[in-house]
Amino acid sequence: LTAVSCKNNNEEENVDHSGMDHENMGEGSEMMEGGEQTSEDMPGSENQDSQTGIIVNDYMELKNALVADNSEGAAQAGESLVAAFENFNISGYEAAEQQELTEIIESAKEHADHISYSDMAHQREHFELMSIDMVDMLAITGSPERLYQQFCPMYNNKKGAIWLSTSEEIRNPYFGQNMLSCGEVQKEI
Repeated sequence: LTAVSCKNNNEEENVDHSGMDHENMGEGSEMMEGGEQTSEDMPGSENQDSQTGIIVNDYMELKNALVADNSEGAAQAGESLVAAFENFNISGYEAAEQQELTEIIESAKEHADHISYSDMAHQREHFELMSIDMVDMLAITGSPERLYQQFCPMYNNKKGAIWLSTSEEIRNPYFGQNMLSCGEVQKEI
């Protein structure tokens, strides 16, 4: 059972202001006494989850800024995402995954860069494409938390567009306050 609503809804947006530290992201692995490697080198390790978590949190900051029609906040989140993508360490993944992640991250980083200096309409266009990259990236890395893939059927000349959210509640980043609750949950990630 799926419900879609495209009416204007003026409820306040709940914005998550995470206090994650971006300074120590992407540092290399360290050797423990006896030559053991820390979990930073192991696939599926906490470090990789942490790196993915930083990207997801920055993405959510971007989404929330677009929901609030806040172009400046979206630009700042775009800058943070560029840095997070640049610092993402893919060495713990298999060769095929590394190649795919490299392509996904380069694409997403380019979109984040455009978001960092563009107007709201252009930010939303790049957010649409980055959201696809995020879903593709999370298919490889996994998600450090439960996310919901949501869909707006009205965006992009009614072709529709996806985005990710930490909540099942629809808060549309493509139309912001004009059509806040337009959309539906497609799947859980």
